Amino acid sequence: MLNASYEPLSVVASRRALVLVLADKAEMVLGSGDRFRSERLDLAVPSVVRLRYFVKVPFFRTGGLSRRGVFARDGYRCQYCGCRADSIDHVRPKSRGGAHSWDNVVAACRRCNVAKRDRLLSETPMRLLRPPAEPSRSAWVTSAVGHVPEAWLPYLASSAKSVAQTA
Repeated sequence: MLNASYEPLSVVASRRALVLVLADKAEMVLGSGDRFRSERLDLAVPSVVRLRYFVKVPFFRTGGLSRRGVFARDGYRCQYCGCRADSIDHVRPKSRGGAHSWDNVVAACRRCNVAKRDRLLSETPMRLLRPPAEPSRSAWVTSAVGHVPEAWLPYLASSAKSVAQTA
């Protein structure tokens, strides 16, 4: 769902998007190609809707720290060896004062997670492939849906440009 200014606001179910369009609170910008059918109606299912009125957002939306978000940020790959990740690891262990934050959590495979245990990286021969960092401002979409449909990319890209211009 886009704001009246085409800024991404949230991800809503297609049924909710259709209700917003029928209530004349939003307009369909892009259809999904699917249809909702009833006895008397045959309606296109929206993929992207834009609100007809501007909603003031007092903050920049970022995805909350979640297991799904960490996996999406790290490409579902272990940040120590590069194979498929199935757990998360605190780079600086919580038992050693590490925070549960984007810059301290990485995706890891079970073998690397068990091998590292509650030690610091300097105490092990392991090295990070890429340092952990907070994902981009539009990455919350990936966390919400699992993957970003190709048709949504132009709307997310324009949002990133407008955020860069205002910063």
